Amino acid sequence: MNRFEISQTVGDIVTREPGLSRVFESLGIDYCCGGKMALGDACQRRSLDPQVVLSKLEDESNRSAAMPPPFDPAAMSLTTLADHIERTHHVFVKTEIPRLREMAAKVASVHGDRDARLATVRDTFDGLAAEMTSHMMKEERILFPLIRQLEGGAGGDGSCGHSISAPIRQMESEHEQAGEALSALNGLTGGYTPPEWACNTYRAFLDGLQHFERDLHEHIHKENNVLFPRALSREALRN
Repeated sequence: MNRFEISQTVGDIVTREPGLSRVFESLGIDYCCGGKMALGDACQRRSLDPQVVLSKLEDESNRSAAMPPPFDPAAMSLTTLADHIERTHHVFVKTEIPRLREMAAKVASVHGDRDARLATVRDTFDGLAAEMTSHMMKEERILFPLIRQLEGGAGGDGSCGHSISAPIRQMESEHEQAGEALSALNGLTGGYTPPEWACNTYRAFLDGLQHFERDLHEHIHKENNVLFPRALSREALRN
């Protein structure tokens, strides 16, 4: 009997088995911002055979079963998960942004006359970097403290007087914008594939962008499909 169905959402599948994110990454299926989409619809959007995708998920699930358990954000408390996101993904983004912005500017300056897309890549990443910097600050100063208070017995519509639903909607909207920027960068660079003539900086830049995309997908998935729904459920129980 198959463990997966085309009616399941992509986000629920990765929440159940985090290691299956590898399958979706390899197929170009968005499991973070697009996590609420049913698997069948996601396959249709990418012109993929759902039965082939289901088979790949089953194979990867069987392979993973023989390995040590993967990191499971769904097993964490709300506070621990918020702390993990800050210490892991926020730190990574803050570290990578200056390095990648510098390389983006250098590559566009040196090779822009040979490939006009590089100026657009630079500008797109600059916009994403500014957006993520503001976004993470709002999470760290506003939303995550509210979630911690909620789990600790305050928050929600309780003693601090603020609901988390509006900040979460705003963060999800910003996640959508970040996802669109990532998709644009992926397309502009041919899936982060360097041309034969690319210098080492160009190659390092594309490799860095690919890792940045992968981390941001995991980052957004943990918030959209795990942290935020659980926090909203906790708030609903308190009200």
